[in-house]
Amino acid sequence: MFEKLSVMEQKYEEISSRLSEPDVISDNKLYTQLMREYKSMTPIIEKFREYKKADNSFNEARELLEAGGLDKDFKEMVQSEFEQSKEELERLTGELKILLLPKDPNDDKNVIIEIRGGAGGEEASLFANSLYRMYTMYAEAKGWKQEILNANETELGGFKEICFSIEGEGAYSRLKYESGVHRVQRVPETESQGRIHTSTVTVAVLVEADEVEFEINPADLKIDYFRASGAGGQHINKTESAVRITHLPTNVVVECQDERSQHKNKDKAMKILRSRLYEAAQEEHDAKIASERKMQVGTGDRSERIRTYNYPQGRLTDHRIGLTIYRLEDILNGNLDEVFDALATADQAAKLANQEA
Repeated sequence: MFEKLSVMEQKYEEISSRLSEPDVISDNKLYTQLMREYKSMTPIIEKFREYKKADNSFNEARELLEAGGLDKDFKEMVQSEFEQSKEELERLTGELKILLLPKDPNDDKNVIIEIRGGAGGEEASLFANSLYRMYTMYAEAKGWKQEILNANETELGGFKEICFSIEGEGAYSRLKYESGVHRVQRVPETESQGRIHTSTVTVAVLVEADEVEFEINPADLKIDYFRASGAGGQHINKTESAVRITHLPTNVVVECQDERSQHKNKDKAMKILRSRLYEAAQEEHDAKIASERKMQVGTGDRSERIRTYNYPQGRLTDHRIGLTIYRLEDILNGNLDEVFDALATADQAAKLANQEA
């Protein structure tokens, strides 16, 4: 590991020098590529340099102790430095192992999130709206941009389904563990007798794939235009602005009617379709490396019940990692970092265990 880190540090210093060369600065594509590489290596190299500093202190203290002839006070000080450096080396070694784990190539990409009401009728639709609000408040706190791509509203203000994009650095790395079934236990807004109901909502988090990454053959598409419809919507049935795109080889169907413009709806529908097909290709690839798939916390199985939101107890439970937090209102207001940090840590621990097995 440390030999690999030494080679990486040398490369890091070479890239640092190249970034100041005029011919690199004038080549925007090369400069961007080198800067991205430099930025991804920086946390690893900084941690490695911390390790080397602690290693020097450890070796100096050990040599002094082995040489002997120290007075009592100085020996105690050197012994303390030795123990402290030893602990520091163990901690830094663990952190370096995590930093050297293969990085998910999608981590820095934008995402498309699809939320659909499941079991529970109108109550499930209302909770779909609660989850949409939770994710968009989290995005807002991060300074990320969000845009609704398609929505199917209910009369009471819920969503049968809503599809939206979140754009921001590291969006996928934080939100990728959200795919699955989210269960809510609460007294429904539609229920007057105070009985607790259980409803479910399905969330899918897709990588936003661009045209360069995932090209679709226009001959594989069937595109239909129709009049928009929905609960309480304006401009309904006046123009054929809604778009339905069917990908014939896979029979994946995407509809978009959120915009008044047929062209904008088509663009949004293509964005969703591209991301769904990209995800399907990824799942096919992951199936070939099933052992790696097993070690993941759960980043794709939409049928897996991943979390329960219990309103009467103010409790959130993530079933994959046994995490329970009694700050439900705070979390539903978008304060999700504690949950996401715990999921990322569990995923890293599983990958480390798999790597060392």
